[in-house]
Amino acid sequence: MKVIKKILKTNKGQGVMEYMIITSLIGVVCLAAVKGIGESVNTRLERTSKKIISTIKI
Repeated sequence: MKVIKKILKTNKGQGVMEYMIITSLIGVVCLAAVKGIGESVNTRLERTSKKIISTIKI
């Protein structure tokens, strides 16, 4: 705990915290983007599958 307090009191600690926050925000944005792309791809695959099934009658 003392180490964390020491890091937060120094300017280097402040810079590290800023980088951690920025990195975390970038990670959240990337996760949201990947989720959105995944849903889009899933929707297109489902449409394609339905068209193939309706075209090829087994």
